[in-house]
Amino acid sequence: MTAARIPPIQCLLTFEALARLRSVTQTSEELCVTPSAVSHRVKQLEQIIGTKLFGRADFSLTTEGSEYLAHVREGLTMLQKFPSSAAAPGKRKLRLAVTPTFSRSILLPRLRQFIDAYPEIDLTLQVSIPLLDVVAEDADLVIRFGTGRYADMEHVCLFKDEVTPMASPAYVREHGPFVVPEDLEGESLLRSPLEPWRTWFAANNLDWPEPVDGSQFNDIGLLCDGAEVGMGVALVRLKLGAPWLERGSLVRLFERNVPSPHAHYLCWRTGMMDRWECAAFAEWLKKSVA
Repeated sequence: MTAARIPPIQCLLTFEALARLRSVTQTSEELCVTPSAVSHRVKQLEQIIGTKLFGRADFSLTTEGSEYLAHVREGLTMLQKFPSSAAAPGKRKLRLAVTPTFSRSILLPRLRQFIDAYPEIDLTLQVSIPLLDVVAEDADLVIRFGTGRYADMEHVCLFKDEVTPMASPAYVREHGPFVVPEDLEGESLLRSPLEPWRTWFAANNLDWPEPVDGSQFNDIGLLCDGAEVGMGVALVRLKLGAPWLERGSLVRLFERNVPSPHAHYLCWRTGMMDRWECAAFAEWLKKSVA
């Protein structure tokens, strides 16, 4: 007799979340996966067990789906009571999804302190890209940059930042001097959806529209790299841009800083802080970047 195939745990977790939330979008946000991944996992589960779990329109459960959900929840509860880390005493796994420049400028320079303080925690860093719905699957903790209105996850603000225009010393020598904000008129302003220029324009009483031409970057580190090689002027957050400023590859054009409308947040699914390794990292990170 052929042994019955056991469904992958991610399919079971996705089925439970979708049955509870009845929304592909909310399920994808809770699990930090794409909506298409949610649909694929549910279809895979239905194929494995050979039955339809959901009705078509509103994700209401079929009779078989309701019965299976009860078994899935019972199984998941048992697994939570016996964590996989029990097989490796003293080592706990912690998966962190982090944006590239935050990792490069803020996290990695401090991370050795955490590793030394918590040698019993194995930390895995996974890349997430803001605004493009590119996130690491199944991360325990997620660092996001935005407004802080995250209905899908619990969160805490790590820090706010200020922005100011920066450019390479060579660009300043060729295009400067830059004395007043109006001196940026006609310059190559590098763009990023993560840091629109309109905030800085408004704070400096410039009635200028958001630039629609010129090079655009979806990562602040790439934006700084572009400015470093002389592509134009970048609007950069001071904390994230610190490595470029410290080595002199970028310089500030003006003395005034303007508060960014966004901030960095540490986010997690409800119940995640019950795991001591998650709580330990959250507490360390908040103190480390304060």
